[in-house]
Amino acid sequence: MAWLLLFTAGLVEIVFALSLKFNEGFTRLTPSIITLLSGGLSLFLLMAAIKLLPVGTAYAVWTGIGAVGVAILGIVLFKESAEPYRLVSISLVIVGIIGLKLTDNN
Repeated sequence: MAWLLLFTAGLVEIVFALSLKFNEGFTRLTPSIITLLSGGLSLFLLMAAIKLLPVGTAYAVWTGIGAVGVAILGIVLFKESAEPYRLVSISLVIVGIIGLKLTDNN
């Protein structure tokens, strides 16, 4: 259950980070509301997961999911660079997340 909470927190973190692009310094109402709600929900889910998982593992996985998700969506949605070194770097973060999961006993 803790890993499901953490994975969900990471997905919501992606929504949070992407909403920052659209709220234009909190001057647009709907994206600003999405930013605040998704940020709060992501932190709430992370805190729930940390009750059952080591804080270092949980935080690393949470930020990793967010970083990978935003990087991939940046490539797809905003035509950001997809050069090979960037893709390899994203892949390394994914390998790190998997490694943390495989070495956790929960």
